[in-house]
Amino acid sequence: MDMSEELEEPKKGSILQSTSKRVRMIFSVMASPNRIDILRILNSKGPLTYSELKSLAGFKSKKESGKFAYHLRKLLRQSLVALNKSERRYTITNLGKLVLSLARQIEERSIIESGKMYVRTSHESIEEFNSHKIIQSLVKEGSLPLELAQKITEEVENRIYKYQTTYLTGSLIREMVNSVLLEHGHEEYRNKLARLGLPVYDIQEMLSNLDNVGNGADGLLFNTGQRVFAEHLLTNVLPKDVADSHLSGDLHIANPGIWSMIPDTIFVNVKELIEDGIILGGKYLDVSRVLSSKSIDDVAASFSIIISLLSKEASQEIVLDGVVSLFSKHSKNIKELEQKLSNAFATASTTSNYTKTNTNVSIRLALGSDSKTLHAILNAYENYTKITPIPKVGLIIDYSKGKISDISEQVAKLISNGGKITFAKDQISSYGITNGTTKNTGPLAINLQSVSINLPRLAFESNKDETYFRARLALLMKPALSSMALRKKDISDLTRRGLNPILAKNTQYMQRSSVSLVINLVGLKEAVFNILGYKDNKDGRAVLHKVIETAVDVGAKKSKEIGDPVNISMTETEGSVRFTNLDAEKYGKNSTLNVGDSDYYSQGIVLDANEVVNFTNKSDEIVECNKFSKILNGGLSVILKISEDAKIADIKKSIEKTAELTNSFKPVRNIAICGECGFKDEPITDKCPKCKSPYIV
Repeated sequence: MDMSEELEEPKKGSILQSTSKRVRMIFSVMASPNRIDILRILNSKGPLTYSELKSLAGFKSKKESGKFAYHLRKLLRQSLVALNKSERRYTITNLGKLVLSLARQIEERSIIESGKMYVRTSHESIEEFNSHKIIQSLVKEGSLPLELAQKITEEVENRIYKYQTTYLTGSLIREMVNSVLLEHGHEEYRNKLARLGLPVYDIQEMLSNLDNVGNGADGLLFNTGQRVFAEHLLTNVLPKDVADSHLSGDLHIANPGIWSMIPDTIFVNVKELIEDGIILGGKYLDVSRVLSSKSIDDVAASFSIIISLLSKEASQEIVLDGVVSLFSKHSKNIKELEQKLSNAFATASTTSNYTKTNTNVSIRLALGSDSKTLHAILNAYENYTKITPIPKVGLIIDYSKGKISDISEQVAKLISNGGKITFAKDQISSYGITNGTTKNTGPLAINLQSVSINLPRLAFESNKDETYFRARLALLMKPALSSMALRKKDISDLTRRGLNPILAKNTQYMQRSSVSLVINLVGLKEAVFNILGYKDNKDGRAVLHKVIETAVDVGAKKSKEIGDPVNISMTETEGSVRFTNLDAEKYGKNSTLNVGDSDYYSQGIVLDANEVVNFTNKSDEIVECNKFSKILNGGLSVILKISEDAKIADIKKSIEKTAELTNSFKPVRNIAICGECGFKDEPITDKCPKCKSPYIV
């Protein structure tokens, strides 16, 4: 066969000729920008009527009607567009989508071949590459001098043309810019220009491990968002020495993703908030406005709303005072009041949370006040704990003016069913954080307590010299407190500008609130007894007290310097486990803990309920507990550990005895819950009796 035969036209009527003709016709349709526009519009907007499509395609005058009809007819004949006759709407076909995709590919390839390059930007657009925009970003975002910006841009531009990438994006250009900045020794400029985000692998891992997400899409979105803001905090907000101390494990910043946005603990009188009417201004426009409340329905609705909204404005806990007096005027119908309160607690449980442990909602109940309303709240809380696997709402029972025996049996039942109960003679949170403003008449107190110090680490690096150890503690506290003062300013600024509308509007946060900065000490006993080598006797315990007193003194001096109250606490924090793991990696597990099977450093005081019934005021454990409580001005976590097999009578007895010996404590009893169905009504061993799942938490 010679070459002339190969180039002959296909014979008339052949399949090849028919296909060839169809392809030519489709290419002729693509030759018109108007027709490509019609395909793009249908692809993005979906089915459209004749008039909608005509208007969107730009054929608005009557004179252009014939031209539009001509273009649409061409598309219909080649089956690139179809008409749904029943709905009288036009849609793009699969063939039309294929043609549109091909048009895009041809456009991109022609740009590359012609030497022009286009960039997919982070604001969802495609623009022709323009090196002047890099210069503008360097000057505006990175504060580079113009001459240096031009020099960096020239080098980046050379690399872009050298690589001839087919998929040029804004993030890729930023990576090249940052690489050049680092090569030239400009790390500070690079930090300002860095793109904050997650690697593709991390995103895929988050989607694969949904067992770690307890609150649906909110959890996924929060995890990604808080990691971005945490990275921003550590690279661009905190002083480098404080950021390095956190990363190395000298100290721990809890919830760094929301460090600059919301406080940790809020003490507020909910009665005043609700009676004044909840003021939201232009925020939360989809939330019902409940004005000054009078009927029980209005009060209960306002109570639910205020719990839900305030939960979003604190990362760890909101403590609500004034609840008994708020509902006391509605105590005539106790059954109705109990039902309304149960519903309010249940509604509060549905709010989104910022952390794995959720934002606790704690209701303060003072014994000796209106007993009828008090018991209604306890009964409502009992109903709530029965239907909630892990309650978000807890109770703080103030026993400074009432008999704990009046309610101890009912509270023992609540504890055995997983209820969160704390007992206190002072105003504290369920974590043990003290409200430092109880002497003032203000309705609001705010605590920033998310910084914990790793005392075993400081002890390790002090060559077993107790004086040097305390000096290192003082040196670490000073920059940490300076950073917390800056944090307070950031939160105040964002609150004033509307980020936290309840704090800003209803409580006049800026004018009336008191903000305390709290430093938390972790692993005091391990540091003094295990590492510095002191014995657990009178002399050794004196060193414990001296360490706390040093921290309190440094805090008091720093308080005068920065103008904010500074308090020292020993309370629960997830930083304890992190410190233990980091120190085990650095020094070896045996050299750090020497505390048996425990995987975390000591936090506050732990009392055993089985032993406490035999204690007196002179028992070493109680003396130490009360001494710590007296020295620490920021709060002390006292856990009353109750065994899993404890009966109601045992729990009641241990609560009453502990109340005689201490000023505050939190009974804790581990309860097995089915991770598959949430069942917890009876003891679970290997499998859930309801759904037979072995997944027990």
